[in-house]
Amino acid sequence: MMRNWLLPEYIEDILPPDARRVEELRRVILDLFYVNGYQLVIPPLIEYIESLLTGTGRDMDLKTFKLVDQLTGRMMGLRADITPQVARIDAHLLNRKGITRLCYCGSVAHTLPSATMRTREPLQIGAELYGHGGLESDVEILRLMLHALKLAGVADVHLDLGHVAVFRSIAKRGTIPAELEAELFGVLQTKDKPALRELTNGLDRQTSQALMSLPELYGGEEVLGRAAKHLPDYPEISAALADLQTISKELRDKIASLCFDLAEMRGYRYHSGVVFSAYVKASANAIAVGGRYDEVGKAFGRSRPATGFSMDLREVSALFPGEPLRSAILAPYSQDAALQKKIASLREQGEIVIADLPCDGSSRGNLNCDRTLVKRNGVWEISSLK
Repeated sequence: MMRNWLLPEYIEDILPPDARRVEELRRVILDLFYVNGYQLVIPPLIEYIESLLTGTGRDMDLKTFKLVDQLTGRMMGLRADITPQVARIDAHLLNRKGITRLCYCGSVAHTLPSATMRTREPLQIGAELYGHGGLESDVEILRLMLHALKLAGVADVHLDLGHVAVFRSIAKRGTIPAELEAELFGVLQTKDKPALRELTNGLDRQTSQALMSLPELYGGEEVLGRAAKHLPDYPEISAALADLQTISKELRDKIASLCFDLAEMRGYRYHSGVVFSAYVKASANAIAVGGRYDEVGKAFGRSRPATGFSMDLREVSALFPGEPLRSAILAPYSQDAALQKKIASLREQGEIVIADLPCDGSSRGNLNCDRTLVKRNGVWEISSLK
């Protein structure tokens, strides 16, 4: 018999002091966004499914919990990603001209974990830049992501860079049908060369060779040279390789290592340009992801260039725990005016002061108090409990 208090798989509570660490990270990262000009928005947890999934493709559809709105009978979804919601806000509610910088933080829900041992309820925090199609905004977003990770205590970041335009241009110029394109995307993500060879058998020689070379185009900056040599001389590919070269120069001093992966097309139905993932040795999964997604705004009826990144605060805080919980001061339970004034003053200074409520004292060991307030010569003073 299932116990009523058991939670679903890959769903868990956050307990102190982990919750404190998550909240501290949320505050410091949102403050970073704020001083960089990113304005906070708070989208709803649920929306009608049509707007929630607009422009995101089948992948997001499969991740989304669905329910029926009891007021209208329409299908609603529990958001699995906040980025499309922010794109909707930019396109329809703010409707600003020029550049708009927005940020957010909130829980999302996934029908299945996105990777081994990952939660199905990430706490997603991110920043998005709308209205600028140049590489400068991609670099700004990447720098902001790396700064946020640094504030979270993350060191020695490894960055993977890819560009969706490489695969898209090969597929478009090779007149690859949509169904085959989806299959090719799948095998490229797993770098399954035998399956890739089988799928490309019926394609023209140039397209087939280009697709077969993509899984091998992974590594350091030499990859860009090999790509220029082995891939077709399409303007879109040349521009993509130039963009990746520029980004690597801009970020070289900010990261421990960088790899180019021209078969990496995470969310290629969603993204339209540079895509990136940040890794650290402590985790096999990416701890932050992002990229350019110019076509999502178009799906909302207002074409807007856009780029951004997001990460799961729960995962980052678990990988890089902060300082131990600060010790507290135990205050006698009393309405003494001088004592209350002293307590207020200490709390204003950032001290944790806990009232010793009348009880048998058995819970004092859980309070993490190493000092207490005592009255000496009519003055309340701090005294060690040791």
